[in-house]
Amino acid sequence: MSRVMEGRRILVTGARNRWSIAWHAAVALHREGAEIAFSVFGDREESGVKKLIDDAGMVAPIFQCDAMDDDSVERLYGQVGERFEGRLDGVVHAMAFANKEELAGEYVATSRDGFTLAHASSVYTLVTLSRYGRPLMQACGGGSIVTLTYLGAVRVVPNYNVMGVAKASLEASVRYLAQDLGKDNIRVNAISAGPIKTLAAAGISGFDAMRNQVARVAPLKRTVEADEVADAILFLLCPWSRGITGETIYVDGGYHVVGMV
Repeated sequence: MSRVMEGRRILVTGARNRWSIAWHAAVALHREGAEIAFSVFGDREESGVKKLIDDAGMVAPIFQCDAMDDDSVERLYGQVGERFEGRLDGVVHAMAFANKEELAGEYVATSRDGFTLAHASSVYTLVTLSRYGRPLMQACGGGSIVTLTYLGAVRVVPNYNVMGVAKASLEASVRYLAQDLGKDNIRVNAISAGPIKTLAAAGISGFDAMRNQVARVAPLKRTVEADEVADAILFLLCPWSRGITGETIYVDGGYHVVGMV
């Protein structure tokens, strides 16, 4: 352990259970000395994360927040600021949602409401978390924000549909936020992870076939694990990546570099 995150304070959103990439990120950050605060949606998520924290022997506050509501996000950062004495070094944005019926069949059948929901929950939440978190990171002289995307943002992935379009918007938002916040020494980056079995992934039709395809053709000839993605998130939140912003870094065993096979 390098303890490279010693003294740094990180807000982790989107952890739900032991399979969540956000939870694995929190474990990696804690291992390297970071102080963690969790943001969850409601009572059920809080109960699940509390059990994970207790089982891991971790001490970390849990705050409830509806990231699609500006007042709730503002209130969250008030609580985080109070806990962390007005300072915050980084944010993990690990939230995305689309109606299950939109993640099968043809993209052309996407409903207007489904399109709006996917973008509001998966993309605009990054904007609001960045906006309201900015003052706390300015107080630290800068910070780092990391979000999660997927290859479906740049290539057609069967059944990913509206979520692929939302992830494309998310990656564009990373670049625009990097430009806006760079003058405050706040970096914004994305990790594009290979297909990992999470609760969200379970809603995608044909997900197991996607994983099998990656294991067959990726240069590493395997899928990636959540802890590998977590360590990449750790890298983007720590000083070692201090010159990197506006990037999408792939952690997919090299699958994205492979042509038609």
